[in-house]
Amino acid sequence: MSHTARPLTGKRVVITGAAKRIGRSLALAFADAGADVAITYRGSQQEAEQTLADLHQRGVRALALNCDVRSEVSVQAAISKVTEDWDGLDILVNNAGAFETAALEDVTVEQWDAMFETNTRGPFLVAKTAYPLLKAAHGRIVNIGSLGGLHPWATHGHYCTSKAALHMLSQTMAKAWAPEISVNCVAPGMIVNGEVDPAYEHFAQKTPMRRNGRAEDVAAAVIFFAMAPHFITGQLLAVDGGLGL
Repeated sequence: MSHTARPLTGKRVVITGAAKRIGRSLALAFADAGADVAITYRGSQQEAEQTLADLHQRGVRALALNCDVRSEVSVQAAISKVTEDWDGLDILVNNAGAFETAALEDVTVEQWDAMFETNTRGPFLVAKTAYPLLKAAHGRIVNIGSLGGLHPWATHGHYCTSKAALHMLSQTMAKAWAPEISVNCVAPGMIVNGEVDPAYEHFAQKTPMRRNGRAEDVAAAVIFFAMAPHFITGQLLAVDGGLGL
């Protein structure tokens, strides 16, 4: 494919939590656009190996790195490997996240802290570690938030709060790290990957677009921020078919 058909050719991207589901779709979309892609995974080694193979089939450089985004040491090791192999980084996508359903009155301190460790501290640690590389490249960060960070879900209090914090962190990063780095956030709504569940159909009927979202919808939004004018920063884009209206 031509450079025009693959507009991100030569760009180096790290996507956390990208062995499967939305993260995998993000990784493949970046590769289809010509970017070299490093994915991180924690427990999904088999899925990571398959995604790595699929990335290589698209003719780009690719890495699959075991990384626990909750651990500064683990994050530093992963970013060091990217530096060693690629000598830089252009785009970071903080996708790794945790999700859990629990009545607010039943959420334990351990559950609360675990949610924030992954959903808020993780993106902070990865971005902080990658900051010198992204600054040098005049790079970009795209954080994956959630519609739950914009609207309170009664049975997901710790999740919603952690994502709301990530939304604010995204804006803070955008202000603190300008003008070298642009930082934006994508907030998916109800996203399905072919699953059939009556509850999912309920959400589809509530959505103005009359369907649930798909991973490729999220990927298109992330790719937009990866290619948009660098002047666009500090923005939060809901990908929810209007569900949050």
